Amino acid sequence: MKTTETPAPLPAESGAPITKADTPPPAPPKEKKEGTVLNVFSHGVLVIWAVMVVMPLLWAVMTSFKDDRSIFSSPWSLPDSLHFDNWSRAWTQANMSDYFLNTVLVVGGSLIGTLVLGSMAAYVLARFDFPGNRFIYYLFIGGMSFPIMLALVPLFYVVNNMGLLNTIHGLILVYIAYSLPFTVFFLTAFFRTLPTSIAEAAFVDGASHSRTFFQIMLPMAKPGLVSVGIFNFLGQWNQYMLPTVLNTDPDKRVLTQGLVQLAVSQGYKGDWSGLFAGLVMAMLPVLAAYIIFQRQVVQGLTAGALK
Repeated sequence: MKTTETPAPLPAESGAPITKADTPPPAPPKEKKEGTVLNVFSHGVLVIWAVMVVMPLLWAVMTSFKDDRSIFSSPWSLPDSLHFDNWSRAWTQANMSDYFLNTVLVVGGSLIGTLVLGSMAAYVLARFDFPGNRFIYYLFIGGMSFPIMLALVPLFYVVNNMGLLNTIHGLILVYIAYSLPFTVFFLTAFFRTLPTSIAEAAFVDGASHSRTFFQIMLPMAKPGLVSVGIFNFLGQWNQYMLPTVLNTDPDKRVLTQGLVQLAVSQGYKGDWSGLFAGLVMAMLPVLAAYIIFQRQVVQGLTAGALK
């Protein structure tokens, strides 16, 4: 009885070359399921964390458009109508406009001064070797670990003796001194990651140290400047302890002081809608700054690792 089955191919003789057709096809790769449980768990934690952070912000924004009666009767429901008079009342009657302007002046001046002085000091510490380099660097590091609460009393007397108490420029100088240690620490590590060949080529072409820094190295350090600028902006915008001690003039209060005053005064009047409107006013610039510059912040934090 004849069969139609073809005989199996004979193995290649010893010494004969084995071609690709003689080798059996590889088995299909199995799907890797390792780490699936960990990924699900990590994503679940991130979702929970996002809900915990976003929900209070959305609730505050939603409450700022309600009237006082709706805030207590239905706190979790959407507003029946948008009460924009809450914002106008907080902006004019609660003097939030003056507090906002004072905060912009203080934070803007201190942020510019911190970035200019911090970048110059960090560049020198990162690029030049001189006696005392490491000592000065560790002094800045030590300033990061010094609690600001321990310096409030002597800082008050120093600022008072200099005639800078209850002044905008005095508060700017204190903010700069408070933010310099972290700025120098961050930018020193960033300047060390930048290539030195470009600076050396500029020196060969006759450029001075100041021109090389401001026209070549500083533009190259833009991601690091943006990152440390965002961190300083967040810390200075939300600063409450320093202006409370050094700025007791009611006409020169910043937003954090104004919010506390608004909470005290409006709490007795029962104007909770105006209080939430003022809170959202103080919160929006911080959110806008981070949303606009979030990509630069990530680039600045990962520049050294990617290099």
